[in-house]
Formats: sequence, structure tokens, C-alpha cells
Amino acid sequence: MDKLFGTDGVRGTANTHPMTAEMALRIGAAVGRYFSRDGSSVHRVVIGKDTRLSGYMFENALTAGLTSTGMNVLLLGPVPTPAVGLLTRSMRADLGVMISASHNPAIDNGIKFFGPDGYKLSDQMEAEIEGIIAEGVTSAAASDIGRAKRIDDGRFRYIERVKSSFPRQQLLDGLKVVVDCANGAAYRVAPEALWELGATVIPVGVAPNGHNINDGCGSTHPQMAAETVVAHGADVGICLDGDADRVILLDERGTVGDGDQFMALMASRWAAEGRLANDALVATVMSNLGLEHFLTDKGLRLERTAVGDRYVVERMRTGGFNLGGEQSGHIVMSDYATTGDGLMAGLQFLGEMMRSGQPASALLDNFEPIPQLLKNVRFSVGQTPLEVENVKAAITQAEADLAGRGRLLIRKSGTEPLVRVMAEHEDADLMERAVDRVVEAVADAVSV
Repeated sequence: MDKLFGTDGVRGTANTHPMTAEMALRIGAAVGRYFSRDGSSVHRVVIGKDTRLSGYMFENALTAGLTSTGMNVLLLGPVPTPAVGLLTRSMRADLGVMISASHNPAIDNGIKFFGPDGYKLSDQMEAEIEGIIAEGVTSAAASDIGRAKRIDDGRFRYIERVKSSFPRQQLLDGLKVVVDCANGAAYRVAPEALWELGATVIPVGVAPNGHNINDGCGSTHPQMAAETVVAHGADVGICLDGDADRVILLDERGTVGDGDQFMALMASRWAAEGRLANDALVATVMSNLGLEHFLTDKGLRLERTAVGDRYVVERMRTGGFNLGGEQSGHIVMSDYATTGDGLMAGLQFLGEMMRSGQPASALLDNFEPIPQLLKNVRFSVGQTPLEVENVKAAITQAEADLAGRGRLLIRKSGTEPLVRVMAEHEDADLMERAVDRVVEAVADAVSV
């Protein structure tokens, strides 16, 4: 059996392997068996989803697989991914499941898992579950089949948890906020939470129809929100992705501030307050060198990990750090949450605006980024372009060209069949030539 798990659970095009109803049933049975091996009589799992049409199919298939092994299933309906991490732990569940393909288009879907502690599963646990899927699962006796129940107040529990991360004595009165929910999982919770804290809320991307999640909106397409910020004279824009575990911020001019700028702000602020654990921020290899230089100048460290918020969280846990994230907008604040939480991060930014009295534009301009270029090359299943000799030679030459004042990063995406070619260098022209050389070599290799 091919490897199922990528950097963030199982993901693919709906109704195409591995994202079929049959495979979801098998996966549900396997994780049900894995998390009910302790011999106790009662086991429960919470399941959340985003707004994709295929979510209904996968919710039912997973429920069938889980209940067939005796697991009791609690269905949350559309909620953000971080809500599943939170409610898995608070509802004393053995397992949490989120049905979402995050920022991907509506035709895709995915399945993410959380352990009883609210954290995503480790690589080792995923490998063991894949083994169970391959072997097959013996169903529970007829008298031991599990039950399924709808939980109607899941989103309200999450809203209260998000609000509890915001200073109790502080409100957002007088702040006009555009929030783009990407027609996704946060389409109700985000506007409600901001309104309850006193903000004047202008919501966009809050009319999901099963097909429009991330479609021209959200963190990967912030143009609509930027235009809305300018048109309404808003103070700030908050752009979430389809499952609301990442955020991209917009200043009052509609200019984008990425995760690196936000992390620079929070790291320096927390360090000044003595709240930044071990004087370090955890980010991935994709974060800009300018962020690293900014932190070094302040006597702080940048700990880098592989791409994926789960790897950021793993490093935070092993190293005792409490702030981390990705340039793409996953922001992890382990004092408050077990995974990236776009709404919670957005609230922290609004709190800093209120505390400092500074506009969003000032707070999102912490360092001058070193020129960075990212290009993607799509390949077909079964192709291994990074093993082709001409590609290896192009990479070696590009690394030599950039050595000293920049860097080159080549990797396969963990969520899509893409080779990502990223470079940073003070000389933008030199950088672009180096990237194009590698991109051409990879494109030639996959066209054969």
C-alpha cells in the first residue's frame, strides 16, 4: 500500500484515491482500533469539518468506520481545525478528527488527526495506523457497536476559548475589522467572536455553498479583503484559510503582512514582557532570512524546522518554546492552543494595536525582507524529478551561485504533487536566474 499520510494527515482530490469513501471507512476503522486498544469499555472521538461538499461523505464514512470498532462519535459540524484540538482534550476524547484540505480548492479534501492531548499525531503513530489499515480491522461485536451524536454547542465552546486568550479588561471598541473567512470553517465563529469583543465587523467570505471555499478569498487570495478594507476605511483585515488554522493580516491600506512579520512583532513584544520562552521563536525553513536577522539583533534565536505546522509544534514541545509558526500564516501560541489558530492569532494582533495605539501598517513593518522567490513545478504520480542527474546538477550550480549571501531550498510539497523551488538573495536578478535554472531542469525532467 502506498504511503497515505503527508505533512498534515491524508489529503487528495475527493472521490479519487486515497480520498474515497471506502478508504475513509477503512481509515476510521483503523484509528478506532488504534485508540481503543487499552481495553476500557468507553471510547469517544470528536469529528469536525469545514464547508466542502465532500465533507458530508467523509463524515459519514469515518463515522461508520469508527463506530464499527466500538468508538462513540461526537459530531461537531463546521468548526475550525484548532477547535477540534481544543475539544478533543476538553471533552476527554481519545481522538479528534478534522475533515479539511485547509487552503486547497473545494474539490480536494483531507483528514487530520489529534491525539487525546489535543496535539497532532506523530510520524510514528501515523505509520502504525497505516500498518493497521493494510492489515485490516476486525469489527466489534454487534452488541459493542458505537453510537454517533451531534454536538450543537461546539462552536460556542470554541468562541469562549478564543476570547479567553484575550485580556479580560480589554475590548475592541472603536476598531473596524474586515474578516475574510474564506467561505470556510470559521464563517460563523470568527465574526461572532470579534463582535462579542466590541469590534465593528465587516465579514466577507461567509456564504459557503460547498463549492466556494478558498475560491478567490481567504488567506491565499487576500485581494477581495484588501479592497474591502480600503472601501470601508477599516483599521485592519484578518484573512483566514478554509479551516482557519492560518491567518494573513492586512493593514489599513490593504497591504499584506505575512506570518514572518507577525511573528517578529509577537516575539519582540513577548520578549520585552519576559513571556518568550527560552528567548526563541520556532519557524520553518521557509521563513525569510530577514526575520532571522531581526531576531538576532534583539538577542533572540530562530529555531528552524521542516515545513508544516506539526513540525513547528513538535520542536516547540521538545524545546520548551511557546511561540512559533510559518510564513504562510500558521501561528502557534502554545500558552493558548495546541496547533495553529488563525482567529486567535488575529486577536493577539488586534490586542497589540489597542495596547500600542499604532496602526496595523506600523506593526506589520518590523524588518526589511531579503528578496525571496518561490516557484512550483507540478509532476505526475510516480515521477521522481529530484533524482534526475540534470536536476541535481542544476541545483548544485544554483547553490554555488547563491552561496554566501543567500540560500536555496528545494522540496516536494507534502500536500500537493509539486516541487517547490525557493531562493533568497540580496541580488534579486541573480536569485531569479538561479531559480529559473532549477525550474527548467525539473520541468524538463517531468515532461519526459
